[in-house]
Amino acid sequence: MNDSLVWLIPVLVILLLGVIAALVIPRRPRSGDTDALGRPAGQVPGGDSLGGAGSPGADSAASGVAQDVPEAAQSRLIRLRSRLARSGSPLGARLLAVLSRDHLTASDWDELEETLLVADVGAGPADELISRLQTRVRVLGEPNPAAVREMLREELVALVDPSMDRSLNLGTGDGVPGVVLVVGVNGTGKTTTIGKLARVLVAEGKTVILGAADTFRAAAADQLQTWGSRVGVETVRADRDGADPAAVAFDAVKQGKARPVDVVVVDTAGRLQNKAGLMDELGKITRVIEREAPLTEVLLVLDATTGQNGLNQARVFSEVAGVTGIVLTKLDGTAKGGIVIAVQRELGVPVKLVGLGEGPDDLAPFDATQFVDGILG
Repeated sequence: MNDSLVWLIPVLVILLLGVIAALVIPRRPRSGDTDALGRPAGQVPGGDSLGGAGSPGADSAASGVAQDVPEAAQSRLIRLRSRLARSGSPLGARLLAVLSRDHLTASDWDELEETLLVADVGAGPADELISRLQTRVRVLGEPNPAAVREMLREELVALVDPSMDRSLNLGTGDGVPGVVLVVGVNGTGKTTTIGKLARVLVAEGKTVILGAADTFRAAAADQLQTWGSRVGVETVRADRDGADPAAVAFDAVKQGKARPVDVVVVDTAGRLQNKAGLMDELGKITRVIEREAPLTEVLLVLDATTGQNGLNQARVFSEVAGVTGIVLTKLDGTAKGGIVIAVQRELGVPVKLVGLGEGPDDLAPFDATQFVDGILG
């Protein structure tokens, strides 16, 4: 080889290595690059770059957790009625006890109204029910117990309003997933309810992704991921507590579109309705989600035992997030069943789901007739 060309060999080797490195090693985002949320490009909700250690992504269904077969919705409805009947709801028992008396006095009607108010039916609906019952009792004269029971049943069903559309709006199925945002205060069983809702959707043959946007409560994402893994549902989560919840929600919906799946269900941090900063953050989450896909449902989880305080929560959440349906938890065995009527009147939106216990399949679609039959035993 010509000695004058020997010096070219190391130069060519260096150039070749540089080309290989450019092809194999991905370009790191430039400082000005941002994604749709204004985050640095290549960054995930927890703050790590994509591909780096600790990237959250979505958990795998093949996580080693044995998968369950969730119970079908129809059998849940049957259990709803039987469980309410077994609980011996004091609301139905007290109403029937008063109405079955031989002669109803003014004090008896006052007792009926007080029973309805204690059960959180609300003043307006209670007045309506008493007025209708008084009219029917006068027409019937001295009704027998069977007639009284049927009369009360009909009036309660009318108040609960079976005409309301209680189906979940899960989108059009045109490749864009239905997006369900779940909101509520701490202690209502919100994250557990989402896990149970995932089971309901899987039982209906839907494909689902969960978004763990409750990034402030320790272990909330772990709890949600465990629920999802039991039925083969993946969870999009951040890698650390305190990450931006809107970013997690955005990424969950984005992944739901990319798969695609039928439904994306997004958890949010429990927040008091009188904390303006937290409610503003909830408004941000809804706006960010809608950059990717329309919100098809906003479900507010309420604890049935909180009564009128639950109505205060419902008003504010409805203003901020546009609540489209109510999920009532801890409904079994409570004297506060009237909250079903009161919250529907207050918001003009239906109770769509009810929680009846601690079991994984103790969440059922709400049915007005089944509910009334249950509390009347």
